[in-house]
Amino acid sequence: MAEGKTAIVTGGSRGIGREVSLRLAALGYDIAIVYVGDENEAADTVRDCEAKGVKAKAYICNVASFEETKNTVAEIRKDFGNIEALVNNAGITRDGLIAFMKEEDWDNVLSVNLKGAFNMIRHTAALFIRNKGGRIVNISSVSGLMGNAGQANYSASKAGIVGLTKATARELAPKGITCNAVAPGFIRTDMTKNITEDNSELLRTIPLGRMGDVSDVASAVVFLLTSPYITGEVLRVDGGIAM
Repeated sequence: MAEGKTAIVTGGSRGIGREVSLRLAALGYDIAIVYVGDENEAADTVRDCEAKGVKAKAYICNVASFEETKNTVAEIRKDFGNIEALVNNAGITRDGLIAFMKEEDWDNVLSVNLKGAFNMIRHTAALFIRNKGGRIVNISSVSGLMGNAGQANYSASKAGIVGLTKATARELAPKGITCNAVAPGFIRTDMTKNITEDNSELLRTIPLGRMGDVSDVASAVVFLLTSPYITGEVLRVDGGIAM
């Protein structure tokens, strides 16, 4: 159990982030949910976490902003007292062929997906160092391992997450801090709502023959957060796509 420990989950109000928040709450973590978008979804996730007997609070924050993330981490620390774990899950897509991709679509995806993870690590690292321990899990993607046509921006951001994870792991390991990544494949979320499992072409790319669930990804996140001797690892949760 993780009673008295606090975990920050970015993009924590829905999809993978919501499931991770609920799993960690069930383990006894107090939960700080960082989100943008639907306030009602965030409130529902807070309520469901609190129902598990922990403290939970939602913070609206654009993770692409260095200042907003700095202020939000300070606010979380004030509200919860300390921070022991960080899950960088916030992410967006702006798909398009690279020959026609708008500069703003490239910039927005890199800013949220990659810079957002950097911002959160940057503002929590000193706390982890002071505590002589901490756990970081970044959500990458098999798109960052293999590349995906029509997703040059998303693939680049998620490949960057892998490099960020490994560099952070090397830097912080002497302080007792671990940093790992999870690389999901096709997972049933709002981001993949236009993909259906009756798409036989898609299913042929997945050796296990089905899309994954948010619970599959959350299980991997929890495993890495509770594994003190694993760092710098990228754990694929993709049904075998990138093997």
